[in-house]
Amino acid sequence: MYALILAGGSGTRLWPYSRSSKPKQFLALSPSTAGAEPRSMLQETVDRILPLIPPSNVFIATGSLYAQMTAEQLPDVPAENIIVEPSGKGTAPCIGLGALHMLRRDPNAVMAVLSSDHIILRADRLREVLSIGARAADQGSLVTIGIQPAGPATGYGYIEKGEQLQAAWRGDYQVFKVRQFVEKPDEERARAYVDSGDYYWNAGMFIWRAAVVLNELEAHCPGVGTPLKPIGAAIGTPSEESALLRNWADMENIAIDVAVMERTAHAAVIPADLEWSDVGDWSALADILPHDADGNAVVGKFVGLDTHNTLVFGGERTIATIGAQDLLIVDTPDALLICPRHRAQDVKAIVMRLRAQGSRLL
Repeated sequence: MYALILAGGSGTRLWPYSRSSKPKQFLALSPSTAGAEPRSMLQETVDRILPLIPPSNVFIATGSLYAQMTAEQLPDVPAENIIVEPSGKGTAPCIGLGALHMLRRDPNAVMAVLSSDHIILRADRLREVLSIGARAADQGSLVTIGIQPAGPATGYGYIEKGEQLQAAWRGDYQVFKVRQFVEKPDEERARAYVDSGDYYWNAGMFIWRAAVVLNELEAHCPGVGTPLKPIGAAIGTPSEESALLRNWADMENIAIDVAVMERTAHAAVIPADLEWSDVGDWSALADILPHDADGNAVVGKFVGLDTHNTLVFGGERTIATIGAQDLLIVDTPDALLICPRHRAQDVKAIVMRLRAQGSRLL
Protein backbone atom coordinates (compact mmCIF):
# COMPACT_ATOMS: atom_id res chain seq x y z
CA MET A 1 0.00 0.00 0.00
CA TYR A 2 1.13 3.56 -0.77
CA ALA A 3 0.23 6.97 0.64
CA LEU A 4 0.06 10.37 -1.01
CA ILE A 5 0.13 13.15 1.57
CA LEU A 6 -1.04 16.55 0.39
CA ALA A 7 1.22 19.23 1.89
CA GLY A 8 0.89 22.34 -0.23
CA GLY A 9 -1.58 24.52 1.69
CA SER A 10 -0.79 27.91 3.20
CA GLY A 11 -2.90 27.75 6.38
CA THR A 12 -4.00 31.39 6.51
CA ARG A 13 -6.65 30.83 9.20
CA LEU A 14 -3.96 30.01 11.77
CA TRP A 15 -2.13 33.33 11.38
CA PRO A 16 0.02 34.67 13.04
CA TYR A 17 1.59 31.31 14.01
CA SER A 18 1.16 29.88 10.53
CA ARG A 19 2.84 31.94 7.79
CA SER A 20 3.24 31.47 4.05
CA SER A 21 6.94 30.76 4.67
CA LYS A 22 6.03 28.00 7.15
CA PRO A 23 2.35 27.00 7.06
CA LYS A 24 0.56 24.91 9.64
CA GLN A 25 1.50 21.46 8.28
CA PHE A 26 5.13 22.21 9.16
CA LEU A 27 4.29 23.38 12.69
CA ALA A 28 3.66 21.50 15.94
CA LEU A 29 0.03 22.00 16.97
CA SER A 30 -1.32 18.66 18.15
CA PRO A 31 -1.71 17.89 21.87
CA SER A 32 0.57 14.87 21.42
CA THR A 33 3.50 17.16 20.61
CA ALA A 34 3.83 18.74 24.04
CA GLY A 35 6.94 16.74 25.00
CA ALA A 36 10.61 17.58 24.61
CA GLU A 37 10.68 16.77 20.89
CA PRO A 38 7.56 18.22 19.25
CA ARG A 39 6.51 16.82 15.88
CA SER A 40 4.98 18.87 13.11
CA MET A 41 1.57 18.00 11.70
CA LEU A 42 3.26 16.65 8.56
CA GLN A 43 5.56 14.45 10.62
CA GLU A 44 2.65 13.18 12.69
CA THR A 45 0.70 12.38 9.52
CA VAL A 46 3.54 10.10 8.43
CA ASP A 47 4.03 8.71 11.96
CA ARG A 48 0.46 7.51 12.26
CA ILE A 49 0.58 5.42 9.06
CA LEU A 50 4.13 4.01 9.41
CA PRO A 51 3.08 0.75 11.03
CA LEU A 52 1.04 0.10 7.87
CA ILE A 53 2.89 1.98 5.10
CA PRO A 54 6.72 2.20 5.14
CA PRO A 55 8.53 5.47 4.34
CA SER A 56 9.63 4.07 0.97
CA ASN A 57 5.94 3.96 -0.05
CA VAL A 58 5.07 7.45 1.24
CA PHE A 59 4.84 10.25 -1.33
CA ILE A 60 4.47 13.93 -0.45
CA ALA A 61 2.87 16.43 -2.85
CA THR A 62 3.86 20.03 -2.20
CA GLY A 63 4.95 23.26 -3.86
CA SER A 64 8.48 24.34 -4.71
CA LEU A 65 8.50 26.75 -1.74
CA TYR A 66 8.12 23.84 0.69
CA ALA A 67 10.09 21.02 -0.98
CA GLN A 68 13.27 21.57 1.04
CA MET A 69 11.35 21.94 4.30
CA THR A 70 9.51 18.70 3.54
CA ALA A 71 12.78 16.85 2.93
CA GLU A 72 14.28 18.21 6.16
CA GLN A 73 11.29 17.18 8.25
CA LEU A 74 10.99 13.72 6.64
CA PRO A 75 14.54 12.39 6.21
CA ASP A 76 13.31 8.78 5.99
CA VAL A 77 11.11 9.50 2.98
CA PRO A 78 13.15 9.09 -0.24
CA ALA A 79 13.87 12.39 -1.98
CA GLU A 80 12.36 11.07 -5.22
CA ASN A 81 9.06 10.59 -3.36
CA ILE A 82 8.65 14.35 -2.87
CA ILE A 83 6.47 15.46 -5.78
CA VAL A 84 6.71 19.17 -6.55
CA GLU A 85 3.71 20.69 -8.29
CA PRO A 86 4.54 23.56 -10.66
CA SER A 87 1.55 25.46 -9.24
CA GLY A 88 -1.58 24.85 -7.21
CA LYS A 89 -4.25 23.37 -9.45
CA GLY A 90 -6.63 21.73 -6.98
CA THR A 91 -6.56 18.22 -5.58
CA ALA A 92 -7.51 16.33 -8.76
CA PRO A 93 -4.33 17.16 -10.76
CA CYS A 94 -2.20 16.68 -7.64
CA ILE A 95 -3.68 13.25 -6.93
CA GLY A 96 -3.43 12.27 -10.58
CA LEU A 97 0.26 13.19 -10.61
CA GLY A 98 0.86 11.15 -7.46
CA ALA A 99 -0.97 8.18 -8.98
CA LEU A 100 1.29 8.32 -12.05
CA HIS A 101 4.41 8.05 -9.89
CA MET A 102 3.00 5.13 -7.90
CA LEU A 103 1.78 3.33 -11.01
CA ARG A 104 5.25 3.55 -12.54
CA ARG A 105 6.62 1.76 -9.48
CA ASP A 106 3.78 -0.74 -9.01
CA PRO A 107 1.05 -1.47 -11.61
CA ASN A 108 -1.23 -2.74 -8.82
CA ALA A 109 -0.55 0.11 -6.39
CA VAL A 110 -3.30 0.93 -3.90
CA MET A 111 -2.98 4.53 -2.74
CA ALA A 112 -4.33 6.32 0.29
CA VAL A 113 -4.73 10.09 -0.01
CA LEU A 114 -4.32 12.01 3.25
CA SER A 115 -3.98 15.64 4.29
CA SER A 116 -0.86 16.81 6.11
CA ASP A 117 -2.67 19.33 8.30
CA HIS A 118 -5.30 17.26 10.10
CA ILE A 119 -5.25 15.96 13.65
CA ILE A 120 -6.33 12.33 14.18
CA LEU A 121 -6.14 11.19 17.78
CA ARG A 122 -7.12 7.56 17.01
CA ALA A 123 -4.34 6.54 14.65
CA ASP A 124 -5.07 2.87 15.35
CA ARG A 125 -8.56 3.26 13.91
CA LEU A 126 -7.22 5.11 10.89
CA ARG A 127 -4.88 2.21 10.08
CA GLU A 128 -7.76 -0.24 10.41
CA VAL A 129 -9.90 1.80 8.04
CA LEU A 130 -7.05 2.14 5.53
CA SER A 131 -6.58 -1.64 5.55
CA ILE A 132 -10.29 -2.23 4.97
CA GLY A 133 -10.35 0.48 2.30
CA ALA A 134 -7.46 -1.22 0.51
CA ARG A 135 -9.47 -4.45 0.26
CA ALA A 136 -12.46 -2.56 -1.12
CA ALA A 137 -10.19 -0.69 -3.54
CA ASP A 138 -8.90 -4.01 -4.87
CA GLN A 139 -12.49 -4.74 -5.86
CA GLY A 140 -12.71 -1.51 -7.86
CA SER A 141 -14.23 0.87 -5.32
CA LEU A 142 -13.12 4.47 -4.84
CA VAL A 143 -13.31 4.73 -1.09
CA THR A 144 -13.66 7.81 1.07
CA ILE A 145 -13.59 7.92 4.86
CA GLY A 146 -16.74 9.36 6.39
CA ILE A 147 -16.17 11.01 9.77
CA GLN A 148 -18.85 10.33 12.36
CA PRO A 149 -20.27 13.82 12.96
CA ALA A 150 -19.90 15.24 16.45
CA GLY A 151 -22.74 17.68 15.78
CA PRO A 152 -24.54 19.66 13.06
CA ALA A 153 -21.45 21.46 11.75
CA THR A 154 -22.03 23.75 8.77
CA GLY A 155 -18.36 24.05 7.79
CA TYR A 156 -18.03 20.58 6.25
CA GLY A 157 -19.40 18.81 3.23
CA TYR A 158 -21.43 15.67 3.97
CA ILE A 159 -21.54 12.15 2.51
CA GLU A 160 -24.81 10.20 2.47
CA LYS A 161 -24.36 6.46 2.68
CA GLY A 162 -26.37 4.10 0.50
CA GLU A 163 -26.63 0.32 0.50
CA GLN A 164 -24.06 -1.76 2.32
CA LEU A 165 -21.51 -3.30 0.01
CA GLN A 166 -20.39 -5.99 2.39
CA ALA A 167 -20.92 -7.17 5.95
CA ALA A 168 -18.48 -6.01 8.59
CA TRP A 169 -14.94 -6.40 7.27
CA ARG A 170 -13.32 -6.02 10.67
CA GLY A 171 -14.86 -5.12 13.99
CA ASP A 172 -17.51 -2.45 13.62
CA TYR A 173 -16.47 -1.15 10.20
CA GLN A 174 -18.67 -1.48 7.13
CA VAL A 175 -18.35 -0.35 3.54
CA PHE A 176 -21.32 1.41 1.91
CA LYS A 177 -22.03 2.79 -1.51
CA VAL A 178 -22.15 6.58 -1.59
CA ARG A 179 -25.63 7.87 -2.34
CA GLN A 180 -24.58 11.49 -2.72
CA PHE A 181 -22.11 14.17 -1.71
CA VAL A 182 -23.65 17.31 -0.24
CA GLU A 183 -22.01 20.74 -0.09
CA LYS A 184 -21.78 22.64 3.18
CA PRO A 185 -25.39 22.87 4.47
CA ASP A 186 -27.15 25.45 6.60
CA GLU A 187 -27.69 24.60 10.26
CA GLU A 188 -31.21 23.21 9.80
CA ARG A 189 -30.16 20.78 7.08
CA ALA A 190 -26.99 19.85 8.96
CA ARG A 191 -29.07 18.94 12.02
CA ALA A 192 -31.38 16.82 9.87
CA TYR A 193 -28.38 15.04 8.36
CA VAL A 194 -26.91 14.21 11.76
CA ASP A 195 -30.27 13.10 13.18
CA SER A 196 -30.81 10.71 10.25
CA GLY A 197 -27.66 8.72 11.02
CA ASP A 198 -26.97 8.33 7.29
CA TYR A 199 -24.61 11.26 6.77
CA TYR A 200 -20.92 11.74 7.58
CA TRP A 201 -18.45 14.58 7.35
CA ASN A 202 -16.33 14.61 4.22
CA ALA A 203 -12.72 14.82 5.45
CA GLY A 204 -11.08 14.46 2.02
CA MET A 205 -9.37 11.13 2.75
CA PHE A 206 -9.46 8.45 0.06
CA ILE A 207 -8.31 4.91 -0.79
CA TRP A 208 -8.24 3.51 -4.35
CA ARG A 209 -6.05 1.78 -6.88
CA ALA A 210 -3.82 4.24 -8.69
CA ALA A 211 -4.80 2.81 -12.09
CA VAL A 212 -8.50 3.09 -11.27
CA VAL A 213 -8.42 6.75 -10.23
CA LEU A 214 -6.45 7.63 -13.38
CA ASN A 215 -9.05 5.85 -15.53
CA GLU A 216 -11.82 7.69 -13.71
CA LEU A 217 -10.10 11.04 -14.27
CA GLU A 218 -9.81 10.27 -17.98
CA ALA A 219 -13.48 9.24 -18.18
CA HIS A 220 -15.06 11.98 -16.06
CA CYS A 221 -12.60 14.89 -16.21
CA PRO A 222 -10.60 15.06 -19.45
CA GLY A 223 -9.37 18.51 -18.39
CA VAL A 224 -7.16 16.60 -15.97
CA GLY A 225 -7.00 13.11 -17.44
CA THR A 226 -5.81 14.22 -20.89
CA PRO A 227 -2.76 16.34 -19.87
CA LEU A 228 -1.78 13.67 -17.32
CA LYS A 229 -1.07 11.16 -20.11
CA PRO A 230 2.04 12.81 -21.61
CA ILE A 231 3.28 13.59 -18.11
CA GLY A 232 3.03 9.92 -17.20
CA ALA A 233 4.83 8.88 -20.37
CA ALA A 234 7.73 11.21 -19.55
CA ILE A 235 8.27 10.24 -15.91
CA GLY A 236 11.74 8.81 -15.49
CA THR A 237 13.01 10.24 -18.79
CA PRO A 238 15.15 13.34 -19.50
CA SER A 239 12.02 15.17 -20.70
CA GLU A 240 10.09 14.66 -17.44
CA GLU A 241 10.42 18.23 -16.15
CA SER A 242 9.62 19.91 -19.47
CA ALA A 243 6.62 17.61 -20.03
CA LEU A 244 5.32 18.39 -16.56
CA LEU A 245 5.63 22.17 -17.00
CA ARG A 246 4.15 22.16 -20.51
CA ASN A 247 1.12 20.02 -19.71
CA TRP A 248 0.53 21.40 -16.23
CA ALA A 249 -0.26 24.76 -17.79
CA ASP A 250 -3.24 23.13 -19.57
CA MET A 251 -4.45 21.33 -16.44
CA GLU A 252 -7.94 22.12 -15.17
CA ASN A 253 -8.05 23.54 -11.63
CA ILE A 254 -10.54 21.25 -9.90
CA ALA A 255 -11.05 19.25 -6.71
CA ILE A 256 -11.06 15.45 -6.80
CA ASP A 257 -14.55 15.43 -5.25
CA VAL A 258 -15.98 17.32 -8.22
CA ALA A 259 -13.77 15.74 -10.86
CA VAL A 260 -14.38 12.11 -9.87
CA MET A 261 -16.20 11.30 -6.64
CA GLU A 262 -19.44 13.12 -7.50
CA ARG A 263 -19.49 11.55 -10.98
CA THR A 264 -18.30 7.98 -10.55
CA ALA A 265 -20.56 4.97 -10.09
CA HIS A 266 -18.00 3.32 -7.82
CA ALA A 267 -17.80 5.70 -4.83
CA ALA A 268 -17.87 3.99 -1.43
CA VAL A 269 -17.65 5.23 2.15
CA ILE A 270 -16.35 3.72 5.36
CA PRO A 271 -17.82 5.53 8.39
CA ALA A 272 -15.39 5.94 11.29
CA ASP A 273 -14.87 7.91 14.48
CA LEU A 274 -11.20 8.85 14.33
CA GLU A 275 -11.33 11.79 16.77
CA TRP A 276 -10.52 13.92 13.76
CA SER A 277 -10.12 17.66 13.28
CA ASP A 278 -9.09 19.58 10.20
CA VAL A 279 -7.84 22.38 12.50
CA GLY A 280 -9.53 24.82 10.16
CA ASP A 281 -9.13 27.76 12.54
CA TRP A 282 -7.98 28.63 16.05
CA SER A 283 -11.35 27.77 17.57
CA ALA A 284 -11.15 24.26 16.10
CA LEU A 285 -7.70 23.83 17.65
CA ALA A 286 -9.06 25.02 20.99
CA ASP A 287 -11.71 22.32 20.82
CA ILE A 288 -9.19 19.51 20.51
CA LEU A 289 -6.48 20.71 22.93
CA PRO A 290 -6.64 19.70 26.63
CA HIS A 291 -8.59 22.12 28.83
CA ASP A 292 -8.10 23.36 32.37
CA ALA A 293 -10.86 23.51 34.99
CA ASP A 294 -12.15 26.78 33.50
CA GLY A 295 -12.35 25.44 29.96
CA ASN A 296 -9.20 27.22 28.79
CA ALA A 297 -6.84 25.61 26.27
CA VAL A 298 -3.31 26.73 26.98
CA VAL A 299 -0.02 26.34 25.10
CA GLY A 300 2.86 28.31 26.65
CA LYS A 301 3.09 30.34 29.85
CA PHE A 302 -0.21 31.62 31.22
CA VAL A 303 -1.74 33.06 34.35
CA GLY A 304 -5.43 33.91 34.39
CA LEU A 305 -7.96 35.46 36.70
CA ASP A 306 -11.67 34.87 36.01
CA THR A 307 -10.78 33.62 32.53
CA HIS A 308 -12.99 31.01 30.85
CA ASN A 309 -13.29 29.12 27.54
CA THR A 310 -10.31 30.94 26.08
CA LEU A 311 -7.46 29.72 23.88
CA VAL A 312 -4.07 31.03 24.99
CA PHE A 313 -1.34 30.09 22.52
CA GLY A 314 2.05 31.60 23.21
CA GLY A 315 5.76 31.08 23.52
CA GLU A 316 8.37 32.37 25.94
CA ARG A 317 6.42 35.39 27.20
CA THR A 318 3.86 34.92 29.97
CA ILE A 319 0.32 35.82 28.90
CA ALA A 320 -1.86 37.16 31.72
CA THR A 321 -5.62 37.72 31.43
CA ILE A 322 -8.32 39.11 33.70
CA GLY A 323 -11.98 38.51 32.98
CA ALA A 324 -11.39 37.06 29.53
CA GLN A 325 -14.27 35.03 28.13
CA ASP A 326 -14.51 33.04 24.86
CA LEU A 327 -11.41 34.63 23.33
CA LEU A 328 -8.58 33.54 21.07
CA ILE A 329 -5.18 34.90 22.10
CA VAL A 330 -2.21 33.97 19.93
CA ASP A 331 1.16 35.52 20.69
CA THR A 332 4.22 35.35 18.41
CA PRO A 333 7.46 37.40 18.48
CA ASP A 334 6.20 39.90 15.88
CA ALA A 335 2.38 39.72 16.00
CA LEU A 336 -0.42 39.31 18.53
CA LEU A 337 -3.94 38.13 17.66
CA ILE A 338 -6.91 38.70 19.97
CA CYS A 339 -10.44 37.96 18.80
CA PRO A 340 -13.74 36.37 19.95
CA ARG A 341 -13.85 32.63 19.36
CA HIS A 342 -16.96 32.93 17.20
CA ARG A 343 -15.03 35.12 14.73
CA ALA A 344 -12.16 32.68 14.22
CA GLN A 345 -12.89 32.41 10.49
CA ASP A 346 -12.30 36.15 10.09
CA VAL A 347 -8.57 35.66 10.66
CA LYS A 348 -8.35 34.97 6.93
CA ALA A 349 -9.75 38.47 6.31
CA ILE A 350 -6.97 39.93 8.47
CA VAL A 351 -4.41 38.08 6.34
CA MET A 352 -5.98 39.47 3.17
CA ARG A 353 -5.85 43.00 4.58
CA LEU A 354 -2.21 42.61 5.58
CA ARG A 355 -1.42 41.30 2.09
CA ALA A 356 -3.12 44.33 0.54
CA GLN A 357 -0.96 46.56 2.73
CA GLY A 358 2.21 44.81 1.61
CA SER A 359 2.91 43.60 5.13
CA ARG A 360 5.92 41.41 5.87
CA LEU A 361 3.96 39.55 8.58
CA LEU A 362 2.75 36.91 6.13
